[in-house]
Amino acid sequence: MKKNQGNVIPADFASAVKDIKLAILQARAKAAHLANAEALKLYFFVGGYISKKTRNAKWGSGAIDALSNQLQVELPGLRGFSASSMIFMRLFYEAWAAYPEIRHLASDEFHYLPSNEIDNAQIHYLPSNEFADTNNRQMPSAEIRPLPTDELDKDDIAAFFSIGFTHHREIIRFCKDFDERLYYIHACAKAPWTVEQLQQHLRADDYHHIGALPNNFAKTLSPMALATKAVRSFRDEYLLELINLDNVDAIHDQDIDERVLSKELVANIEKTIAALGGSEFCFMGREKRLVVEGEELFVDLLFYHRTLQAMVAIELKMGKFRAAYLGQLSQYLSVLDAVEKKPNENPSVGLLLCEKMNKPVVQLTVQGYSQPIGIATYQALRNIPQPYKALAPVIDGVRKVMIEYKREASADTGAKKRKARGKGK
Repeated sequence: MKKNQGNVIPADFASAVKDIKLAILQARAKAAHLANAEALKLYFFVGGYISKKTRNAKWGSGAIDALSNQLQVELPGLRGFSASSMIFMRLFYEAWAAYPEIRHLASDEFHYLPSNEIDNAQIHYLPSNEFADTNNRQMPSAEIRPLPTDELDKDDIAAFFSIGFTHHREIIRFCKDFDERLYYIHACAKAPWTVEQLQQHLRADDYHHIGALPNNFAKTLSPMALATKAVRSFRDEYLLELINLDNVDAIHDQDIDERVLSKELVANIEKTIAALGGSEFCFMGREKRLVVEGEELFVDLLFYHRTLQAMVAIELKMGKFRAAYLGQLSQYLSVLDAVEKKPNENPSVGLLLCEKMNKPVVQLTVQGYSQPIGIATYQALRNIPQPYKALAPVIDGVRKVMIEYKREASADTGAKKRKARGKGK
């Protein structure tokens, strides 16, 4: 027993704090999950109610605004029921009402829901321009089908009710296909992703790019389960929004370009990891130095992949794919396995990122290598508006002048310091 200011503290006090803290956190998480599920059921009910009233022309175009205003009067401080939110509740309902697993779970909570009318609904329409994203991409068409061909299992239902309403809004905003929507719902539930992270993955179009990269994993990784995991761990295209190539294009030396790319990626490492695939990637270093028989090699970016239990060496290349790049990356992988790999780790995997490639040609080329390699392209931000492209030469000229000015200023400062040291002797 320990004494603290006259109080007796039991020996297992720290363990008790840890256990109770864990119980509190678990209870909070469970309460938040239940509250989220109940909120989704409420929004589904409200959406169904509004859909029934508006789609058959019983309510005019201003009815939803009036309803929102009156709810604010009768329930002061009510949040989440603006006219725009309620319009999306309608779209949320119409996107999923064809699936009885969702409809029945939601309507059971609200016994006054006119389910007999909703269950028999057969609504086919194109919604008005009620929602559009910042890129003017229209919301996908909503449709209530009498006999859906897709079914939801228990895992689908659990994932559906575990993510927030705003997540659902973004998924419906971007995705029309059932399988694509379900993919992002499961991804959000598993990660879990914030709304901002989900938006990034939607913009990157993960659904169509994950597992599509040219690779030789089936040939170089065993068992096959590991090869399959590797395929699913990478995309054939990455959206590197944090890099502005307009700032890089002025530099014409390719090696300098690639160093600028890797520097930008590391400077924004959290966003880089999110772009690569999230917390599965652990950053190990930039320009990782490898030494073999006195010869130095430098890997652009090195990560550790938790699921693959393997190092991932990433090579960045400007321009179009060249077969010679694979030889260089293959050499890095061989050295990593020889000098860095732990006994319990799987063979290192290489990922070559270039701006352009001919997929069929690349797929054939990579099969000639014995190390596991995948090849992908990347898109970087180019944020100079088109009308200002004509100013690029001027901007380039100013940039060169500033670089030269900084060099001269640095040289002048160095000369003054040397002169000062000479006087001090």
